[in-house]
Amino acid sequence: MKKIGKYGFYGLLILIGVLMYNTLSTRSKQITVENIPEIAVDNNAAKRLSASVKIATVSHPGKIDTFAFVQHNRFLDSAYADLDTLLNKTYVNKYSRYYRWHGKNDLLKPILLIAHLDVVPVEGKALKEWSEGPYSGKIQDNFIWGRGTMDDKVSALGILEAVRELIKEGHYPERTVYIAFGHDEEILGANGAGAMAKIFKEKGITFDYVLDEGLAIVEKALPGINGPVGLIGLAEKGYLTLKLTASGAGGHSSMPPKHTNIGILSEAIKNLEDNPLPSDISGPTKELFEYAAPEMSFPLKMVMSNLWLFEGIIKGQLSNKGTTNATIRTTTAVTMIESGVAENVLPTEATATVNFRIRPGESVDDVVRLVQDRVGEHIKITKLEGGRPASKVSSSEAFGFQVIQRTIRETFPEVIVVPSLVMAATDSRFYEDVAENVYRFLPLQLAPEDMERIHGIDERIAIDHYNQIIRFYYRLLKNSTT
Repeated sequence: MKKIGKYGFYGLLILIGVLMYNTLSTRSKQITVENIPEIAVDNNAAKRLSASVKIATVSHPGKIDTFAFVQHNRFLDSAYADLDTLLNKTYVNKYSRYYRWHGKNDLLKPILLIAHLDVVPVEGKALKEWSEGPYSGKIQDNFIWGRGTMDDKVSALGILEAVRELIKEGHYPERTVYIAFGHDEEILGANGAGAMAKIFKEKGITFDYVLDEGLAIVEKALPGINGPVGLIGLAEKGYLTLKLTASGAGGHSSMPPKHTNIGILSEAIKNLEDNPLPSDISGPTKELFEYAAPEMSFPLKMVMSNLWLFEGIIKGQLSNKGTTNATIRTTTAVTMIESGVAENVLPTEATATVNFRIRPGESVDDVVRLVQDRVGEHIKITKLEGGRPASKVSSSEAFGFQVIQRTIRETFPEVIVVPSLVMAATDSRFYEDVAENVYRFLPLQLAPEDMERIHGIDERIAIDHYNQIIRFYYRLLKNSTT
């Protein structure tokens, strides 16, 4: 027994030694940059964003407000007419557009910056809850108010403002720059980004990297890190909707079977929710931990630096909260249920619609198989249209990531930069066939309470923050093309 106790003690010492070695040898992945003087932003930049917001380029399911998009086309062509002297502009499906800024060195692969010009509608009941009108574009208390100030006119106009500043300086890019703005991102993007990506592919144009919206600079984003975190999306999750159906004999409610079709379906749904799809710390999520760990305070730094030991505990903690659970597994969301025609009639069929956001590494077929295992053979599964796997994972070692990271650090010196995974869908997915790497980051500064403003009530941006977005794109273009 004494021998066992002695060996146990030595084993504990070795374990502590390994943990501490891994913790102390974890080196920061943040790059050191020189202090860069801020450029002066045109005083009218905020007014131009305000004017854009006033044009309600709303996309509804299956349709867009074409009159508004015609107005917005005219606005952009007028407000940024000076860009047409050096940039070639092409319209696609009337309301989308891309620009080409030719570079001096054709041996360098071009880059592509993308954004979208459409915004989501505001529900009638929510209108009265807005502090300022959602399409007012009002400038008040150092804020610009309205749809598009966060998603995503702010990016489109920010890019154009940055290009304008560079042209004023006489900047001539070494590599060619493309800029593409879709008009239907909020309704799946096929006629905007999808059509432009197809054109690039047909022309044989490929890009070193693509940058789209996706993630942002978020305060209190990660425990153990006090300052803001800049999250660069290396990939985005896939999308799948399944219809689950329980069917069988109906009849009169006075003589029910032990389980009705509604009961059978309810049990299947419970089994599905009680047994979430497998968790996994890999890909962008693992890289997030690798970048974040060196910046964390003890003991979180020790935990994150030793995933080989603490992975199970970390998974358990992440699974407890919806926002973090989504980073480690394909999520399951029962969104609609339908059955029955009368209170005294047993339904012959009960259906549920379930939406899944697929993590990288899992396929659509994997999800269907795992769901069937959970709901049982008596439930019929039907795949609805629009399903797609997760995007490919872009490299954090490539030029694109490094230049975006450098630009964030130059523009926002206090920000810790980490790779991450985007939960929602963006236009960027259409460009995978024409780009080596696709990244998803908008330099939007968000406090925790601002997250609900995106697609929500009181969407707005501080003018100072908008100016920083312009400065970011200015530095990014200069860093990428000098």
